[in-house]
Amino acid sequence: MKIVGITGGIGSGKSTVCKIFETLGIPVYQADDRAKYLMQHDAQLISSIKKTFGEKSYENSVLNRTYLAKVIFSDAKQTAKINALVHPVVGRDFELWLEDQSSYYVIKEAALMIESDSYKQLDFLINVFSPLETRISRIQKRDPQRSLEEINGIINKQVSEEERAKLADVIINNNNENLLIPQVLSIHKQLSF
Repeated sequence: MKIVGITGGIGSGKSTVCKIFETLGIPVYQADDRAKYLMQHDAQLISSIKKTFGEKSYENSVLNRTYLAKVIFSDAKQTAKINALVHPVVGRDFELWLEDQSSYYVIKEAALMIESDSYKQLDFLINVFSPLETRISRIQKRDPQRSLEEINGIINKQVSEEERAKLADVIINNNNENLLIPQVLSIHKQLSF
């Protein structure tokens, strides 16, 4: 079974591309969604987060995303700490998920696939590209609670489009000029043989 990664900057359209693959019957593991779930439900991870970032990390047993975002995105050392706690747990969760799959290939979607070096464990890497202005506009519509400063902080913590393009086996252009479905169908055909 091939493991195919889908990555791209925040707001690039990774989720939309994944939905198209799911429509084709391909199992998709959404690493970022699973990380959020595990941060709320994995007792050992919760304990580690509280120990590292303090009891304010959880309010009434609920992950305090606002507090953590302020701490994590303002300091590279804090970002590295949370990644060191969360990424291994997500990695184990992915391996368990993978055992239940039987498709010719599966997709693992993650924004920080290159930053975490998890792309090295893949058979094929897809980068979803979208122009910066388009990405910022999408994020503002999707996450109206985020300030432009916070959005730019997240973008600046991610690797550059040039770096993603160098490492990707193929690039999906989600630039409002190229249709997504034909691009996905072409990749699906390539991966299915």
